[in-house]
Amino acid sequence: MDNRPVGVFDSGLGGLTVVKALKELMPNENILYLGDTGRVPYGSRSKETIIKYATQSAAFLFEKEIKAMVVACNTVCSVAYDEINEKYDLPVYEVVNAPSKAAVQSTKNNKIGVIGTTATIRSGIYESAIHKLNRDITVYCVSCPLFVPLVEEGWIKNDDEAAIEVAKRYLAELIEMQIDTLILGCTHYPLLTGVIQGVMGNNVTLIDCATWTAQHIAADLKIKDKLTGDTGKGTKTQYFVTDSIESFSTQASKYLESDINNMVTKIELE
Repeated sequence: MDNRPVGVFDSGLGGLTVVKALKELMPNENILYLGDTGRVPYGSRSKETIIKYATQSAAFLFEKEIKAMVVACNTVCSVAYDEINEKYDLPVYEVVNAPSKAAVQSTKNNKIGVIGTTATIRSGIYESAIHKLNRDITVYCVSCPLFVPLVEEGWIKNDDEAAIEVAKRYLAELIEMQIDTLILGCTHYPLLTGVIQGVMGNNVTLIDCATWTAQHIAADLKIKDKLTGDTGKGTKTQYFVTDSIESFSTQASKYLESDINNMVTKIELE
């Protein structure tokens, strides 16, 4: 039993997909969320810059006496996870292996697509994770750098013409390759699920990295006997951002379907 909070960090709004899934699976847990909204997106940054930003975020959460850390950013996982995991003496979770396993179990024709930021796709992290499980699977990876700005702007509705047109351009190659499973390799992307599914068609299974990662975390914390013993009466989620509180609160409240305006604090990471 461990009543300390779980810390989650991402470049912006995307990590909220993990927070939402964790809260559904572990409603009694206290959660601290850090969105580095002042420096989003990370996907087009250099490896050195991503590592710098990620280690600053990790250090901030660690100082809050968390019991576990979730690197809820595929870009960070692709270049900085090992460094963070080795530095802290607590469970540090990534968002790559659980969805990769789910995709391998899902595919029928051994053709899996992966979409992510430029840094994530360049790293080859998903090909490596999938091929460790099954060398016979062909993995098609496509960088979709404009998806994160679309989410941060709130352009995520199923009928949003801008989002649909961008998705059609990015996903055309994957449709041509006749994949039957698609990993949403960025925690921002589940917010575009309706748009992406509409373009890909219902015959393609979408693998949401946030949902599968949350399931893994919940199961692992239970095994480690680190779930809280609280009844949920005192449960709270705190949000920290590095830019506008108002903008984050508005978008986050819509997605989480609850008002978080008085739960957000602006911080400096430099």
